[in-house]
Amino acid sequence: MTPADPARMVRPMRILAGDIGGTKTWLALYDVREGEAHEVRSTKFASADFPSLEDTARAFLKEDHADAAAFGIAGPVVGDTAKTTNLPWHIDARSVERDLGISKAQLLNDFHAVALGVAELDDDGLVRLQDNPVEPSGPVAILGAGTGLGEAVCVPSSSGTIVLPTEGGHVDFAPRTPDEVGLLQFLMTRHKRVSVERVVSGLGLAAIYDYVCDAKLTDINPEIRQAVDSGGDPAAIIHRAADAGTDPASERTLDIFVAAYGAEAGNFALKTLPWGGIFVAGGIAAKMIERLKNGLFLEAFLNKGRMSALLQQMRVQVVMDPKVGLLGARSAAVALLD
Repeated sequence: MTPADPARMVRPMRILAGDIGGTKTWLALYDVREGEAHEVRSTKFASADFPSLEDTARAFLKEDHADAAAFGIAGPVVGDTAKTTNLPWHIDARSVERDLGISKAQLLNDFHAVALGVAELDDDGLVRLQDNPVEPSGPVAILGAGTGLGEAVCVPSSSGTIVLPTEGGHVDFAPRTPDEVGLLQFLMTRHKRVSVERVVSGLGLAAIYDYVCDAKLTDINPEIRQAVDSGGDPAAIIHRAADAGTDPASERTLDIFVAAYGAEAGNFALKTLPWGGIFVAGGIAAKMIERLKNGLFLEAFLNKGRMSALLQQMRVQVVMDPKVGLLGARSAAVALLD
């Protein structure tokens, strides 16, 4: 009997990667061979269905194992711990290692993970809203609306790219138009303080619709109003009604949302001067790409007075790959094996 080749008997290293949001948790398992990660399987979970990340990961792993893990977390990461912003999870990397039997686990801000993932995308995963040359040595800015609003900056260095995660989505909302002033006043009746995330996010989209209806800015389809009030996913209901042209209030809502989104992207660009490009990520942008391409987004992005000419020189791209955060977490997990 021919003895087995020892090289064939060595199992590949295995990593667990996760994109942890307030609405969904996306987990994926990969085999790593010669530095290349190959997906074994992946699953999306409703985050609210589980009391913790560890419980979610156990339900996903079942009898499988992982040698290392990295998770992009929608919330601030301090050292080895994180508290999700729109989900009641307290996550500790050392606890994850103990509970799941993983040698090394790393927590990253979700937009730190997105920033790492953007570096792995090709042109097929991107749509350009404004095309300009980029400086390879220039900073890169990434922002994106989902359940909340995330922002991060990548700075090239001699030792590789440095990712600077931020909580920029929680800066103050700055209205620019009469509609936005009215929206701010409306939201101030609900919140002690109104951050830009209260407007530019999935939750913000629903809030804008409530304002449009409350202020009677346009005609309202009562069936859509009832559907939004009855539960489900209000952002999805509003988006479908606007695309179908069946509800003027939904269409007005998306116009206000897209303009506010573009204005915040322009604010972020002025603060970071991303000559390496600015990327608009998050699930909402990809779903409403045609609206982002219709001019409202760029008009608000560029409407910065004396600084408009500066912003006209930047490349602006929308990330279409929904796995970008997962790709970034995968990259971080692979690095833990070194």
